[in-house]
Amino acid sequence: MEVLRPAGGEQTPPTAEEPRPPAWWKRADLRRKVLVGAVVLWAVVITGVVLFRGGGESEAPAAALPSAAPSSDAPLTVPQVYQALRPSVVLIKATGSGQGADTGTGTIVNADGTILTAFHVVEGAKSITISYADGTESPAAVASQDQKQDIATLTPEKLPETLVPAVLGGGAGIGDDVVAIGNPLGLTATTTSGVVSGLERTLSRDQGGDIAGLIQFDAAVNPGSSGGPLINDQGQVIGVVVALANPTDAGTFIGIGFAVPIGSALGAGEGDGQNPPL
Repeated sequence: MEVLRPAGGEQTPPTAEEPRPPAWWKRADLRRKVLVGAVVLWAVVITGVVLFRGGGESEAPAAALPSAAPSSDAPLTVPQVYQALRPSVVLIKATGSGQGADTGTGTIVNADGTILTAFHVVEGAKSITISYADGTESPAAVASQDQKQDIATLTPEKLPETLVPAVLGGGAGIGDDVVAIGNPLGLTATTTSGVVSGLERTLSRDQGGDIAGLIQFDAAVNPGSSGGPLINDQGQVIGVVVALANPTDAGTFIGIGFAVPIGSALGAGEGDGQNPPL
């Protein structure tokens, strides 16, 4: 039997048939849409990868940034205490008490401008003038008084442009560093330092009874320091200076001062005591 051959030529060995594109691929417009879609899809994928990686890299530095932390408990130096408290300390001039013009010290202790001082500084005064750290002056009136503890609060008529109330602290311990700021002998903003020498001291007075529970300290104070703040090494007011001890009649400092603890001072109210010797 003869094998049939293609007309006009010799027989060639059979070869594998090449795959033909499906019929839908032959449409040029459809091919174009598919290719464009693939390109867009690839672009979206690449963009997503870049954004994902970029976001991860941008978050790392933020995590490394220091976060807010509580204020340090490291003790302040005397200059730092002075800088922190000076805007809160005022000079008090009281006149009309029959003893001429008396000077003392006070501390702004409230956002409304309330001033805490020693009662004997303003006792019997017909007029009281406050001088702030920025030089502003204002008349003031006694708002409350505790003669037994020798504490008074004053309400000024005018406040300084910038009002800086002091930060009030807690208890004191023997040996703790303290700073006193006041106006002894009219020398404004005098700053001295020392330590707490004793606690629960009792001061005897000729009139008005004893004052108990006082802080004893050795930072220098003199007449005019009365009513000023006794400050710890965190810049917190822990007492109100009310007296000094001197066995002579000189009335000057020999190393023993007394302050009413801030907790007792904040309970100021009516009393019947008399002023201590400072």
